[in-house]
Amino acid sequence: MADRGILSSLRYLFADLIGDDDDTPPFLPEGLPEPVMAVASEAIHLLIDYQGPGYAHLYVSRLRRFINKQGVDDAMLCDIAQLMAARMSYEDPIRIAQLKLFELDGRPGAPAGSVDVKKFRIEELVGALPAAIAEYLLDALEWAGWLNKRVSIRFSTASRFGIRRLKIEAGLRRWRLFSVRYARERIWVERWLHMIDRSLTKQPQAAPAIIRTASMIEGYGDVYRQGMADWNAIIDSLVKPTFDGALALPDLGNAVIEARAAAMPDPRQSVLKRKIAEIRARATADSYRQFRPSPE
Repeated sequence: MADRGILSSLRYLFADLIGDDDDTPPFLPEGLPEPVMAVASEAIHLLIDYQGPGYAHLYVSRLRRFINKQGVDDAMLCDIAQLMAARMSYEDPIRIAQLKLFELDGRPGAPAGSVDVKKFRIEELVGALPAAIAEYLLDALEWAGWLNKRVSIRFSTASRFGIRRLKIEAGLRRWRLFSVRYARERIWVERWLHMIDRSLTKQPQAAPAIIRTASMIEGYGDVYRQGMADWNAIIDSLVKPTFDGALALPDLGNAVIEARAAAMPDPRQSVLKRKIAEIRARATADSYRQFRPSPE
């Protein structure tokens, strides 16, 4: 299933590169429940604006995997549809330039020119470039110790120069699918979908909590980095070990919710790590009590 996602990504990437990009926007997938149609339709329009029709086709392909799937009700499919669209339209400098340009739509009452200053890590700015260039730059920045250095970027519609620069930055979307950041995001989305699949097989009652972990990751800069680190900590320490049979968590859903409540804006993840350790210790103790021999 992950292989199909990779092939879809490559197909849409090359279509975008040559300017074709599946000119026709995708239709809603067959069998989509009526309560989910509005969410999916809005997501398709969002992703066409974000990257193009081909990218929206990838979204539909991913969503189709959960239509009529056992254990997936309308509410759950709505969450998948909405959260997947949010993650596929992640905020990179290209997207922020696009959104800033949308302010200049010529409507009566549209806001006058303005300036927004955003703080990124250098690795985010370089990560938006094609991998063939970015990988060398990232290696050099890591060697120099500048990889996590913060940089302030102006996004301005207050001058002709600022608008021209925004148009150049937004135009880089054609290369987004070649970027280091896109490769990482594609892997992340596929892993999230894979965990949902495994939950539906192993612990269906935990699936809603695992689906909603996607909301942990948002924005850019330090907020994005923290959310990604916290998500990986919960998945790697609680969810995956449970599915692999290495950890006995019969109520995985509540364990995920409990761990999420302990996620703080702390790069060291001190509170979260203590909570995960507590959950694991509790699960181990419960398992021992369940299987230890009864006293004679």
